Amino acid sequence: MLEVQDRERAVAFAILSDDDAADQYSLAELADLVHTAGGTIIDTLTQNRDRPDRATYMGKGKVEELLAITRESSADLVIVNGELSPTQLRNLSKALDMRVIDRTQLILDIFAQRAHTSEGKLQVELAQMKYLLPRITSVYTQFERQQGGIGQRGPGETKLEADRRRIRKRIDLLEDELDAVRQHRRIQKKSRKELPFHSGVLVGYTSAGKSTLLNTLSGSDVYADPQLFATLDPTTRRVALPDARAMMLTDTVGFIQNLPHDLVAAFRATLEEVTESDFLIHVVDCSHPQMDTQIAAVNQVLKELDALDKPTVTVFNKSDLLKDQYELRRLVADRPNSVYVSALTGEGIDQLIALITKVLQSLLANLTLRIPYDRSDLVALCHESGRVLNIEYTPEAIIVEAQVSHEVAGRLKEFAENAPGDGEETLKVRRRV
Repeated sequence: MLEVQDRERAVAFAILSDDDAADQYSLAELADLVHTAGGTIIDTLTQNRDRPDRATYMGKGKVEELLAITRESSADLVIVNGELSPTQLRNLSKALDMRVIDRTQLILDIFAQRAHTSEGKLQVELAQMKYLLPRITSVYTQFERQQGGIGQRGPGETKLEADRRRIRKRIDLLEDELDAVRQHRRIQKKSRKELPFHSGVLVGYTSAGKSTLLNTLSGSDVYADPQLFATLDPTTRRVALPDARAMMLTDTVGFIQNLPHDLVAAFRATLEEVTESDFLIHVVDCSHPQMDTQIAAVNQVLKELDALDKPTVTVFNKSDLLKDQYELRRLVADRPNSVYVSALTGEGIDQLIALITKVLQSLLANLTLRIPYDRSDLVALCHESGRVLNIEYTPEAIIVEAQVSHEVAGRLKEFAENAPGDGEETLKVRRRV
């Protein structure tokens, strides 16, 4: 833990909206982000305006005011609670004569600190390179540049062109390496799909308690920390369920409002865990004053991933911090497939497991099969991919009543018994809600 005197001293700037509560929350979250990155906010300057100034993000008077504050406070840098264009970044840095970063760069820096696996580091670096490319271009606009055309490329090109070319090459290399990672992940997922388990993914706002919940459900000891973005790399654990069944549950990176687009794109391979899972568990910090804002931010990322319509269990976590039992019951009553729990104390975990079991039941097909004896291997498939409810050996065939995934049910369709009163061979499938 950094001592206060060792932390970088930052002055924050933000443009305010018409929502005072949202503004206060956004500034408090910025302070948490800065603290996680290893700094501290020593002063904050705000401005009311409809839109950022194209040249300097803030008005000319605010630039002068910010300059005075940074000099008086001996600040190390300025952090803008928004995303700066290359022009705004260049102009502000020049006017203030100090380092200026925006919210996107701050988040990228935290991700760079928290990435531990080779895949995570590749993904963060790719996002950083894509963020840097247009901005490094703007840094050199004050210098005379060559075009780098025929006869001017090579050792004689400008530093701008050399750096730009180097970054582009690095981006290409990182994308190639991540494509290889993505292919390896597909192979792993294919092997995992052959296991007789459904897969769920924990999603939610950063610091909602996803890792703690994974530990509580699986009995594991995955690293859990209240700081923002404690988990970057996905972790999968087996979770035992009633009836001697189990599922595979994966913890993923936490989301945040205005999550940088390049970061979402760079983490596409990791976030495929979300898109390819059977269902989602959306973990919500019900004690947070901006809970609805956090839910909306998570749903926005899920929408970008085309995963918003997946079967979802909503878990209102940290119920031990919300003493209003009426409010807890109202939250659950207002949202289908939801439950309130405390991953820390264990309150509500039994109800959560029961709800997960119910959702998993809805993912199963109930069917009755007439399997020839020369295809008895299909009986083993039913055992491996689901639950065999009843089995009867007749002189002509093996009659099996089972619950299996819809994917396996499709493979077994030709062995389904005729539905009563139906002259055609059909599959008896009933989805449970």
